Amino acid sequence: MALQKRKHSQARRDKRRTHWKLSVAALTKCAQCGGALRPHCVCPHCGFYRGRHVIQIGKEAPAAS
Repeated sequence: MALQKRKHSQARRDKRRTHWKLSVAALTKCAQCGGALRPHCVCPHCGFYRGRHVIQIGKEAPAAS
């Protein structure tokens, strides 16, 4: 296993890690209700995806018989 010859300072270590940060999540606007949502996902506010109603939001789904 490799072993370091000299200890890197904290400043040198932190300079290397300057780009290790989280990016802001991309959000788009829902065409139906105008709410914010992630791209290519069902709208959590109205349940539409690409102009079609996919899931029921806010009410219980009908029981399967």
